[in-house]
Amino acid sequence: MRLISRKTLLLFFLPGALFMGAFLIYPIITMVIDSFYEIGITGSKSLVGLDNYIRAFTAGGFLKQLRNTLIYIVVAVGVETVVGLLFALFFELDYKGSKIIRSFMMAPLMIAPLVAGLTWKLMMSSSFGIINELLTRIGILSSSSDILWLADERWSLLACCIADIWLTTPFMMLMILAGLQGLDTSMLEAARIDGAGMLAQVFTIKLPVIKPVLLTALSVRIIDAARTFDIIWAMTEGGPNRSSETISIIIYKTLTRYNDTGYASAMAVVFIAVLVIFTLVFMQSLWNPKKQGR
Repeated sequence: MRLISRKTLLLFFLPGALFMGAFLIYPIITMVIDSFYEIGITGSKSLVGLDNYIRAFTAGGFLKQLRNTLIYIVVAVGVETVVGLLFALFFELDYKGSKIIRSFMMAPLMIAPLVAGLTWKLMMSSSFGIINELLTRIGILSSSSDILWLADERWSLLACCIADIWLTTPFMMLMILAGLQGLDTSMLEAARIDGAGMLAQVFTIKLPVIKPVLLTALSVRIIDAARTFDIIWAMTEGGPNRSSETISIIIYKTLTRYNDTGYASAMAVVFIAVLVIFTLVFMQSLWNPKKQGR
């Protein structure tokens, strides 16, 4: 009877295993193999060994895109975490009408990243965008053409970060709020009796207790921001002059525009390896029993 139940269990997992093999494992294996070849437009292959990987880390490689990706992660995820924490602390008070306001805060999560990118592209237009119009009316800008958000190399990546912050800050807020609502109220009451103020409660009790939740949310967002494609592509397509081009964008362009499958595969393999290593190291440090026992 026990043997039959195991076979039944395996049958239930079989469709998922077949799906994973066909749409995840097989493409990754093919990508790794292709990264060692130079593949022509007609599909002809010539073995080049590690040349594609060497090319990725030398002049003309994707080091500029790696720098842009790191800047994008630091700015977007950093601001989302701070703003999300502030909103979570605000909604934790559970004042009258907080649930209605929180529902409106969730609206960006229901919008596809591509749609959000197109919306912000229109809003940041120097010709008819509402952002520059508002900044001009309140006196920050003298003219709506003072800041060319999407056409100036100095502002293009920041513009994409702003759109990402607006889109995913509610996610960070929800994660942190869920951790705050699971706190033991007795600890907070004891801290109040001891005379701890609101800031002291936040930094000495709330943040240390919700640290696992906060770090988990950070890891999810860092990985998600690292592979962001939709928003940047909709707003700038990586321009101008590659100023907002991230790793995901250069891989896509190399594959579809330049038809360099081998080089694109090599960059994708490096990118996936970095994300996998980051995830393993991050989660190991998060759930290490020795560190938790301290």
